[in-house]
Amino acid sequence: MARHDERERWDRTMRDAHYLGSVGLVGKALRYVGELDGGEWVALIGWCTAAFQCGARERWIGWPEMLMRRRLRFVVNNARFLILPEARVANLASRVLGLNLRRLSSDWEAIHGHEVLVAETFVDPRRFTGTCYRAAGWEEIGLTRGFARDAGRYVEHGNPKRVFVRMLRKDAVRRLRDPAAVVEKESPMAKLKLDGRRTTKLMQLMVRIPDPRDRKGRWHSSLCLLSIAVCASLAGAKGYTAIGEFAARLKQRERKRLDCRKNPKSGEYDAPSEHAFRDFLNAVDVDAVDAVLAPWYQSLQPGHKKAVAIDGKTLRGAERDGKKVHLLGMLIHGTRIMAAQREVGEKTNEIPEAKRLLENQNLVGVVVTADAMHTQTELAKFLVKEKKADYVFVVKENQPTLHAEIAEWAKEGPFPPSGRND
Repeated sequence: MARHDERERWDRTMRDAHYLGSVGLVGKALRYVGELDGGEWVALIGWCTAAFQCGARERWIGWPEMLMRRRLRFVVNNARFLILPEARVANLASRVLGLNLRRLSSDWEAIHGHEVLVAETFVDPRRFTGTCYRAAGWEEIGLTRGFARDAGRYVEHGNPKRVFVRMLRKDAVRRLRDPAAVVEKESPMAKLKLDGRRTTKLMQLMVRIPDPRDRKGRWHSSLCLLSIAVCASLAGAKGYTAIGEFAARLKQRERKRLDCRKNPKSGEYDAPSEHAFRDFLNAVDVDAVDAVLAPWYQSLQPGHKKAVAIDGKTLRGAERDGKKVHLLGMLIHGTRIMAAQREVGEKTNEIPEAKRLLENQNLVGVVVTADAMHTQTELAKFLVKEKKADYVFVVKENQPTLHAEIAEWAKEGPFPPSGRND
């Protein structure tokens, strides 16, 4: 892999010698240098996050869209490949590709935390035939439609590319398209045991959340419904059915601890049904729940809250007044804990909601990460001056002046200026 002190030379060489020039590799990336025994550079290879959509690839793998969205990160894109003009070695391109592919997945896992299973690349037929890829064992599977993704939109450029793919292990396609296949490791969230002390603390917090139901007809207390729902979620339950099944499996002593109602006829503690959870959780004040539970969730793994990410998601299958529900959430890095979230209203967007989401959070000494949408001066000042936090924002070409300034700063040496070469 290219070392940190070789990055500037790699970018400069690619910019000067490759017909597409050198642009920032999208998402996660790795850069490689091919050298002769004497250290002479003869080839450069750049890998990055896979194309967001590619019909030929999707048909070749045969995965449904739901799986594709979840497992696309296990596909890696060969975005740049350059044989330097002065290199004079027979079969150099296919040999470099072959050697690189042997180590690509392990390197990706070491740097980015997970393996990759399939490599893809797009070859411009006006310039190349893809001979070196075929020689290295790649398979041509079709053409692109001639569109490029720009700032979230697809723009037609009228130049379809040949699509080549290469499996990095024999069962790669089966693992990607089989819903039952184990592809990814669980997030590095520590195992959690809700002992008596933690359960008692949870119950004490839950009583602060208002019960939205009419007093008549209540069989299960709000404390019971909320406590079981939280415990089920921590155990991995997703959806009302899973929460109901979790409740049904609780033992009598567990039901008693979680405030289940004692049936006067049978003398046993009854667990709420799926419908009880559905009705209650759809009516409860989610902001009140977040305000009470966020500090408790964060206390479960205090060592993790060094960095948080803010990101927005549109909920599948959830609608209000015929329109999709969009949420903005704060996720603690290295865990599956959503520490806070807000619904983004129809008459606003994520940008003003980000400040409202964070204003009640303790962020002293925390690094806040966000995508390019939130690269806003007002939010940056809010985080640094009011919350005493740091931030890492993405800058894209939709902010041309800032993007150009950063590109110029990066040419001058390690970035940021205080960075070290080692």
